Amino acid sequence: MAGSKHEKIETSVGLMIILTLLVVSVGGLVEIVPLFFQKSTTTPIPGVKPYEPLRLVGRDVYVREGCYNCHSQMIRPFRAETERYGHYSVAGEYVYDHPFQWGSKRTGPDLARVGGRYSDQWHRIHLNNPRDVVPESNMPAFPWLERPVVSSDIELKMQALRKVGVPYSDEEIAGAKKDLEGKTEMEAVIAYLQGLGIALQNVK
Repeated sequence: MAGSKHEKIETSVGLMIILTLLVVSVGGLVEIVPLFFQKSTTTPIPGVKPYEPLRLVGRDVYVREGCYNCHSQMIRPFRAETERYGHYSVAGEYVYDHPFQWGSKRTGPDLARVGGRYSDQWHRIHLNNPRDVVPESNMPAFPWLERPVVSSDIELKMQALRKVGVPYSDEEIAGAKKDLEGKTEMEAVIAYLQGLGIALQNVK
């Protein structure tokens, strides 16, 4: 009897798909749902603050230009990685990231701890022509980032982020456009990079 039931499942494509989806869904929920109730994954670590307007725009430009396709922001807890990049990544660093940029692709180095490692001028030269500072680099240049920041939707972005838990105040949102006056996308990306991982970068 048991054999016939098992055979029925294996020979029915539709039934196999339904049962597979059911098992994967239940397994996924068992793994994911508890994370929402663990403080280590929902509470920001000391020093982690919501992105100010310039860094928020910089992050959007970073995503728009596809930087995450070559650079991860996730240091795994292995000696080879922590010795090269610094303290391993923890969930509390990314509480205000929607979505976070962990990833696994490393055509270029991981950027989780790049904040403060180089000067603003170094980043500017690197983004304009990477080979000026890293001769063997195969990273493309981004000279067009010298254009002015588009700030017309910054308040809406911050309001949307507040709805998903980022604690922006009314004053911060109201002053966002002014904070972006005269800024370029290049400055925004550099500000974003300079803030990456600084809360934990000195922890050994």
